[in-house]
Amino acid sequence: MSVSEPIATQRMLSLDAEVLRIAQKVREVGRALDERYLDKSELIRMLLVTLVAGEHMLIVGPPGTAKSALVRHLARLIDARYFEYLLTRFSEPNEIFGPIDIKAFREGTYVRRVEAMLPDADIVFLDEIFKSNSAILNSLLSILNERRFFTGSASIQVPLSSLYGATNEIPNDDALGAVFDRFLVRTLSDNLDSFHFHGLIERGLRGEVEGLAQGSSSASGGDIGGLPGGEAAARPLVSLAEIRVLKARLARHLQFPEEFLARYKGLVFQIRSEGVTLSDRRVVKLLKLFAASALVDGRPTVDDGDFFVLRHVWNSVDQIPIVEDIVGPVLERHRRDHPEARIRRPSARDLDGILAELGVIRNLLLGGEPLSDVQLFSQLRNLQEIRAALQAIGTDTAQTMAAEVDKLLEGVFESSKWSG
Repeated sequence: MSVSEPIATQRMLSLDAEVLRIAQKVREVGRALDERYLDKSELIRMLLVTLVAGEHMLIVGPPGTAKSALVRHLARLIDARYFEYLLTRFSEPNEIFGPIDIKAFREGTYVRRVEAMLPDADIVFLDEIFKSNSAILNSLLSILNERRFFTGSASIQVPLSSLYGATNEIPNDDALGAVFDRFLVRTLSDNLDSFHFHGLIERGLRGEVEGLAQGSSSASGGDIGGLPGGEAAARPLVSLAEIRVLKARLARHLQFPEEFLARYKGLVFQIRSEGVTLSDRRVVKLLKLFAASALVDGRPTVDDGDFFVLRHVWNSVDQIPIVEDIVGPVLERHRRDHPEARIRRPSARDLDGILAELGVIRNLLLGGEPLSDVQLFSQLRNLQEIRAALQAIGTDTAQTMAAEVDKLLEGVFESSKWSG
């Protein structure tokens, strides 16, 4: 795109055969991760989109929710050089960036041996990133911003594609704000809800059996929700060189229809009006993620479904429902008009489990036992998830049951109104 060319699309874009072939491989990576990790579809989608765009992402959630396992498995499926570390306030730069080269030091040169360390990696995962000390965080800033690592008086251009950080909680220390802001998007990885409980048990036990059969423990905490022990057997589905081909082609697709940009403008100012800080720098960089999302799908131009990225621009967990209330209706309208656009569509074989869960919720709501506001909200949210799953399946039985869910929701809302 030339400098003088407007950002709105003026000519028909198309994808060549090579890009379509690589995009198909990237989607296979997503499917492989989806099959292994329950209820992580949108997080997985964000992993792929940020990787193609060459941006960084923060994953927020308690221990044991597959944060490290997902990124580790992603690196294996892409055959990328990977570096992972759990940071503490006692971590030293040597542990992350490599030890001092003693021989060079004796000769008066201060350099680090970075082989197999963070400056040598394509994909990086840093757990509890905000617990590290200022010496590490300051070095990370130049890596995140400029892809450069400074060692002594020299600097190294690092091959980093994306850095994924994880934390149990969002930092409230202003000193950490610079690093926090360099994560363009933030995703939540929480414990699985009741809807996925049976699937968690089934997959977890399968993994334990697999681990026992191999004569090793499968209790590698980060793999909860997936199949423990399965990462080692993962075979690469796409090369990092191919991922970089997509990234290089991204520049050609940073052209957006006027209608899309108008909607984006409206969403940005709605989000800001609710007190969610969204800097101009992030507003521009998010356009790369929209375009990357389209490329991953094999689409030459963006559509409203790519606005799912905006669900992840929050700066604190309290802002998640605020952003969802703004972005959700746009996504729901797009999915209603384009049902094939759902990230993961349940299959008919999921129906028995969904109906069993619906029966449990119906008994809770209609059983006469008083529910707290928190319990009631949780069950209503579960009902809405079940309705969406039934509508996605699309069979006559599923549609009939979706109508029953609507009646149940109406009844609960009506009784709540009168009791209030």
